[in-house]
Amino acid sequence: MSDMNAATVGLLTGMALGFAAFFGGFWAFLLVAFLGLVGLIIGRMAQGDLDLSDFTRSRDRQ
Repeated sequence: MSDMNAATVGLLTGMALGFAAFFGGFWAFLLVAFLGLVGLIIGRMAQGDLDLSDFTRSRDRQ
């Protein structure tokens, strides 16, 4: 999937959300959007682009 550019990924995401909304209704749309977000976060973590410690770090430490 490394050959896919941002426009292609956006197109496929929009189509998946559109199909979910059309065939499954609003709740299916929300479920697909949420699972897509979870997949994006996991994918970014696997690539090393996202580190969850940035979000879980205490605000007291600077």
